Amino acid sequence: MTGARDPLAAELLAVALEAARRAGALLRDGRPADLAVAATKSSPIDVVTEMDLAAEKLITGYLAEHRPDDGLLGEEGAATEGASGVRWVIDPLDGTVNYLYGLPTWAVSIAAELDGETLVGVVEAPMRGETYHAVRGGGAFLGEHRLACRPSPPLDQALVSTGFNYVAAVRAHQAQVAGRLIPQLRDIRRSGSAAIDLADVAAGRLDGYYERGLHPWDLAAGDLIAREAGALTGGRPGAPPSGDLTVAASPGVFTPLQHLLDEYGAWHD
Repeated sequence: MTGARDPLAAELLAVALEAARRAGALLRDGRPADLAVAATKSSPIDVVTEMDLAAEKLITGYLAEHRPDDGLLGEEGAATEGASGVRWVIDPLDGTVNYLYGLPTWAVSIAAELDGETLVGVVEAPMRGETYHAVRGGGAFLGEHRLACRPSPPLDQALVSTGFNYVAAVRAHQAQVAGRLIPQLRDIRRSGSAAIDLADVAAGRLDGYYERGLHPWDLAAGDLIAREAGALTGGRPGAPPSGDLTVAASPGVFTPLQHLLDEYGAWHD
């Protein structure tokens, strides 16, 4: 555990790391071995939903035990007001389709906000054996290794990741944007997990990442990790990351990528 200097941040980081570790183990060890074989039937979706809910219940129960006065915002419906000024923003399983099909790119994402600003972020990627964490002002880490985003290449040499919406009409427009963007870049990747994409920007595995349609729980932890590794993050020019658009990239890639995305209408249908 690295990067936490003040006692509250250290406590929140320790709680987030342990909750994410436990939820990751539950999801990894509890996934039926034959889940991907039946991936075209309705029952596997139910199993994934059950695992998602079980992971969120584990996390919220752990938080209630250790931080009972804190608020909660979770993907699977947890939403409570707290009295402490701290709110936890939780995605118990980011990358559910990957999880369904047996692909390794899924994660548990847990962030802690203090008075509305993200203070702590943890992204646990069990099938990679990787735990990313960051504390505001304290740097970003993969385990005990301090992270730094890649030196910025020219945009036409940048490797950029994105994601696509579940809604077909939105996805079609996103594909048009990606089609216009590809000739401007080295290439585009699509991992299926926003939390891992943001962590990969932090780790120097990607030059940039963008996506429309993210929720607070998708990006809260990963956004902090990317920024603490030296990346820039935002939405449309001058705006913070949001459901309209989230962009994260090394500093030299960020502005030209953001401007192209704005020009191509990546923030609307």
